[in-house]
Order: sequence, then C-alpha cells, then structure tokens
Amino acid sequence: MAAPLDDATRSIIKACVPALEAHGVAITTEMYRRLLANPDIRDLFNMSHQKDGEQPRALALAVLAYARNIDNPGVLGAMIERIAEKHVGLNILPAHYPYVAEALLGAIAHVLGDAATPEILDAWGKAYWFLADVLIGREKEIYQSHEVAPGGWVGWRPFRVGRRVRESETVTSFELVPTDGKPVMRHVPGQYLSFRLDVPGHGSQRRNYSISSAPDGASYRISVRRIPGGVVSEWLHDSVHEGTELQVSAPAGDFVLGGPAASPIMLLSAGVGLTPLMSMLDTLMAGESAPAIHYVHATRTPQTEAFGQHIRKLATTGRVRHDVFYSRETALETAEDAGTTQHAGRLTPAWLKAQARPDTVYYICGPDGFMREMVAVLKAAGVPDAAIRFEFFGSAADAELAA
Repeated sequence: MAAPLDDATRSIIKACVPALEAHGVAITTEMYRRLLANPDIRDLFNMSHQKDGEQPRALALAVLAYARNIDNPGVLGAMIERIAEKHVGLNILPAHYPYVAEALLGAIAHVLGDAATPEILDAWGKAYWFLADVLIGREKEIYQSHEVAPGGWVGWRPFRVGRRVRESETVTSFELVPTDGKPVMRHVPGQYLSFRLDVPGHGSQRRNYSISSAPDGASYRISVRRIPGGVVSEWLHDSVHEGTELQVSAPAGDFVLGGPAASPIMLLSAGVGLTPLMSMLDTLMAGESAPAIHYVHATRTPQTEAFGQHIRKLATTGRVRHDVFYSRETALETAEDAGTTQHAGRLTPAWLKAQARPDTVYYICGPDGFMREMVAVLKAAGVPDAAIRFEFFGSAADAELAA
C-alpha cells in the first residue's frame, strides 16, 4: 500500500494545475523524447501514437486529472485500472518505472524553466512514486492472476496463425493457436491481446488488438482493419499467413462484459470497433438465458461491413435485434433478413435518442468522435453513467471521453 502524500506535497501539486493546463502536452512530449532515446524503453511503445501526438496528449490528460484529484485519487480508479491493464499487456515491469520518473521530472524542469523550483520537482517526484507504487501493486496482482489461471501465462508466448479469413474489403481475421498445443486462458469478452512484432524494415513494434471471438480455452481470434500506410496493419494483411508465428501476451483490458443480469443490452459500434463487441455478442448468444440484445452497427458501405452475415444469422433467431447503418449509401437494394433493419445514411443522434432506455446497459466502441457523440446522447436521454461503457482504440486522447 502506497503511503499517503503529505499536505504540503498535495498543495504544491494542486497549485501546478494551471501550468499543466497551459503546458501539459509540451511536458509530456518532452518526456517521451527523453524516454524514447533509450532503445530498450522505446520498444515498449506503439510508435505510431508518438508520430501523431496521440500518446503525449493522452498522458497530458492523465497527469492533469491526477493533479486535479490529488486530494482524492480514489476517484481515478477506472483510469488507474485501465493503465494497469495496458501495462500488463505490454509486460511493463517495476524496473521500467525509474526511467519514466527521470524523464518526467527532467521534462518538467525543461519546459517550466526557473518556475520548476526544487520544491515543485520534489513534490512531483513524490506524487509520481505514489501513483507508480499503486500501479506496480495492481499490476503485480494481475500478473499473478494470469500466472495461476488455467491456460494462463506471463510474458510473451508464441502463437501461430491457424487460419485467416477475409471479413470485408478492409478487415481480415486471424485465428491464433499456441505453438505448444496447450490450453489458453479464457478471456473476458471485450478484452484484447498485446503483440510484440518484428516488422521487416521497421523493427520491433507493439500493438493491441481486441479479441473478436468468444472464449473457448483453445484459441483466440483478432480482426484487423487495413489502415493505408499503417506499418503493422499492412504487414499483417500482406505478409502474415497461416503458420506465421507471433509473440502474444495474456488477455488484458477493463472494457468487459458484465456479469449475468436481466438488463437489456445494446451493443453499439462503428467500423472496426465491432471487434470486442463480437466477442460479447457470441458469448451472450451461447448462454441459455441471454438478456434482450440490440446490436447497432455503423459502417461506410455493405462492402466494409465485417461479420454482417454472421450477425444477420443470429438475428433470425429472434434473440437479437439488429440495425446496421451505411453512412455512404443513399439507397439500399439488398433484401433484409428477419431481425435486421438496414439504414441508408449515418447513425444519427436523433435515432439513438429514440431508442435510448434508462434500464439498458450500453457497450460502445468505435472512433473517438463517434463514441463522444453516442455517450452524450445517452446521457442526455437519462441513461445513468454506470450503464454506459466504452472502449478506447488508441490512447484515450479525447478529453471528454477520458473524463
């Protein structure tokens, strides 16, 4: 248990909030510049999030939230859990934390200059290690749970691609089976896998991909959208075939399907954001007493719609109501299956508002803008915050969603 921060330290951290609001991104950008100069540390990060500035913005939001809530860091429990899960997926260890401390304090001194007094740097050193100790403790618990779980493991485990399936013109699925032939840990629907990949010409890369299959104890499936110019996504689509070996860490993530409940469920996705929801949907359908399920998906065209036929087949059973929106279509000529309604045009706030019910639990995944809009509509319709659950693809650099 981390020792509480003293009053003087907390007072200094709170006084730094205006400086973080003005210079937070500059500080975290400088911190990453220093941190990533070490090749052993650099290999732990998704470098695409560095190039587009997403990671520094996300960290700046997290640091600001920490400073604003330094008197009661317990309110940041969800953020801390998400960070801990991400760290475990990437195999972050206690030995890595001193590097971050050195880079962060050096960045604060560099950006704030003379304003970064010894007292301020000392306070931030204490605040950093308080949070680091909390994270290290939680990460130890998660590692231990992975180690003792049936089929679980710690560190990187070799898997091979047992099968690949083209799901749409942009999405391909990869079924992964362990090379040792032993069982795998049953994931909680909604979780993701982290990968350590050696991409020719680009060196070591780290990526997270949601598991798109229901847990079976034998394999996992990920479904990846090809991103033009994407280092890893293009390599997976073009060069990874059946038999290719990949290094994988155990399932992680806190965006998960809740326990058994009678509450109706709406699964709400856009684009490749449907991947964790597919795991949830198939798991719910495998249960004997599934709640009422409404699956709503937005995509550009029928050609970009992954898993469309699979969801339609489930909808014909009467256990799932299915709405799909094609944002780039102005008219539809395809026949509808029972239980499925097709819409030409984008999923609008007005349509969702008409569907919103305060007794329903909502699981949302898609681009940040889509999620921000959907979350705002549901809250305005009176849906309790606890019933709105969403997943970030990337680094949670959207201030409204991070809050």
